[in-house]
Amino acid sequence: MGSALQSFKCAINRLHLATVELDLLNLYQHSRYFVEQFVMEILNRILGQLDSVRLPLYAVTVSAIPRAHTPTLLTLHWHGFRRERPVLPGLPPPPPQAVPGSMLQINEDWKDVGTIERALLDAAWQLGAWDLQCEEHRPCNYPGAKSQEALACRQAFGDYTSHVQDGTHLIADAPDREGLMQFAASKGFLRWTFRPVRGGLWQATRDDDTLAEDGHRAPPCPIAALTPLQGGKLRRTVYQLGRVNNLILP
Repeated sequence: MGSALQSFKCAINRLHLATVELDLLNLYQHSRYFVEQFVMEILNRILGQLDSVRLPLYAVTVSAIPRAHTPTLLTLHWHGFRRERPVLPGLPPPPPQAVPGSMLQINEDWKDVGTIERALLDAAWQLGAWDLQCEEHRPCNYPGAKSQEALACRQAFGDYTSHVQDGTHLIADAPDREGLMQFAASKGFLRWTFRPVRGGLWQATRDDDTLAEDGHRAPPCPIAALTPLQGGKLRRTVYQLGRVNNLILP
């Protein structure tokens, strides 16, 4: 009787372990699905803009608030200049102006900030970035907050009115931008930055042994995300993606 009871308990334990393993596998696959969808959306937006604007990218930034199921803002910083009006006979040419950045709202759903970070690791990896930088910012809407923190919050969500008054610095397709900025001021926010080689300004200066000829890398990204981010505090993390195997002499 005791032997049969022991065997029964062992069978129950094995069934419980199998159920836990299956739950963990389903959780991983579900999480990976969200990451892959996010990566696809970001890459499609970036590549689509590259085809439309036909200028090299200086940097890509993504801003988010630490609240699930909210939009994120993708900003493309272009390297290029244009003239506001044509050169007229007898008049000095107008000074060239920097091409405005492009801000796009990403409505892809997410449940934890780690989903965004893993997706951006994959996107930065595939676009050949040397690294991915993540900045966690604390709230700035409180007495005694530093002016630099408030400025960083406004700029992360596309508000450069303290420097440019006419709005020519940015072309934004982000209807929830103002609400996200207000939430970030009271709860904090996160911002990721990478500088792509594929389609970027850095194509001609790359010294990275992990890149293909056109500046891209094949997925998936081998770098794992660190401790899940929470936002609301000040912290900076840099993920090293590129590598140089050969000695570079001056």
